[in-house]
Amino acid sequence: MKIEEVQSTNKKQRIATHTHIKGLGLEANGRAIPLAAGFVGQVGAREAAGLVVDMIRQKKMAGRALLLAGPPGTGKTALALGISQELGSKVPFCPMVGSEVYSSEVKKTEVLMENFRRAIGLRVKENKEVYEGEVTELSPEEIESVTGGYGKSISHVIIGLKTVKGTKQLKLDPTIYDALIKEKVTAGDVIYIEANSGAVKRVGRSDAFATEFDLEAEEYVPLPKGEVHKKKEIVQDVTLHDLDAANARPQGGQDILSLMGQMMKPRKTEITDKLRQEINKVVNRYIDEGIAELVPGVLFIDEVHMLDMECFSYLNRALESSLSPIVIFATNRGICNVRGTDMSSPHGIPVDLLDRLVIIRTETYGPADMIQILAIRAQVEELVVDEESLAYLGEIGQQASLRHAVQLLSPASVVARMNGRDSICKADLEEVTSLYLDAKTSARLLQEQQDRYIS
Repeated sequence: MKIEEVQSTNKKQRIATHTHIKGLGLEANGRAIPLAAGFVGQVGAREAAGLVVDMIRQKKMAGRALLLAGPPGTGKTALALGISQELGSKVPFCPMVGSEVYSSEVKKTEVLMENFRRAIGLRVKENKEVYEGEVTELSPEEIESVTGGYGKSISHVIIGLKTVKGTKQLKLDPTIYDALIKEKVTAGDVIYIEANSGAVKRVGRSDAFATEFDLEAEEYVPLPKGEVHKKKEIVQDVTLHDLDAANARPQGGQDILSLMGQMMKPRKTEITDKLRQEINKVVNRYIDEGIAELVPGVLFIDEVHMLDMECFSYLNRALESSLSPIVIFATNRGICNVRGTDMSSPHGIPVDLLDRLVIIRTETYGPADMIQILAIRAQVEELVVDEESLAYLGEIGQQASLRHAVQLLSPASVVARMNGRDSICKADLEEVTSLYLDAKTSARLLQEQQDRYIS
């Protein structure tokens, strides 16, 4: 009898190209540590990006733009992600690619405006009446279904909440039980329930459980102080696009046609300028009254040379708006034509927009830096590679490109496993190199064998 162990897929995370980037790797004084937070080299670019992060935190960067320029595979996208990691999860970060604006359904400028508003956060403070505490019990009460049949429906749910001062048992509506399930609330979680709306928010896991082996806990929070029933200042983070979308969505009725319309996937519709202006008025009033605070986030546009004159002129105007995020562009182009014109310009960006940009250069990696980056990638992908193999990969990176060298790691690990080894050796890499061509070799072969291809 064959018995196989099934690997748990619960905590397996997909490893992406920039999984290893955890920040910019800077000291407190802003100096770059040569090897830190997943970054290797690019000292000048990282220090410049660190200053940008400080300016964003001090709100001195709104309406300005930054351009990351450098050859392919020099860490431009990694720098942008490092900036987002340094700013933290509370600051909106919206990445997009230049070619995303070319949609058959929506205008180019509409796509840009939507992403602009995704990158502007609003922190709303409200005093609300809430029930807050650690969940001690959660038991739904069932009754026979009113509609008949065999099913049972939930009549109400009993929940116990505990704070430092005492405990309370609440009898809640079945709709709140749905909200509790949605938030994945279990006994031992700290939650609050809004008294008026019945909205449920899971704050975290109670720190009384911190000693236990608890896999599912994202963060531990202390037991709430005061009474279970109290007035509390609730802080909510939303983006301007969330407000646009919520107000643009038609509120359907309960008839069958409305329900069918809601179930079917709607076409992507444009949000009108009039609606945005109304929302801006409300947002500005909230800011003036001190109810809300504007959090300018980061809009990252990769491959910015893919945009055309219409988009660039729109960006010029949008950057001057009072509600504008920090925009980071990235490109690997030198002097080339602006898309859709015969006008030649540095990086394929019109000169009037280039004047507004602070430009950070990224440098090509040297052999030692490449070997360190490959070692980090091998560690992230949980691969064992010896020194000789890393040096050989470094040579491939110098001759072809760093991206090609990184891409050879995974197939080499498969070849090593097929040969009955856990670690990758030079022979595995040589076998994989003979199977896969890099871009430069492929281009050379095309030139040599031009007569065999259709041109």
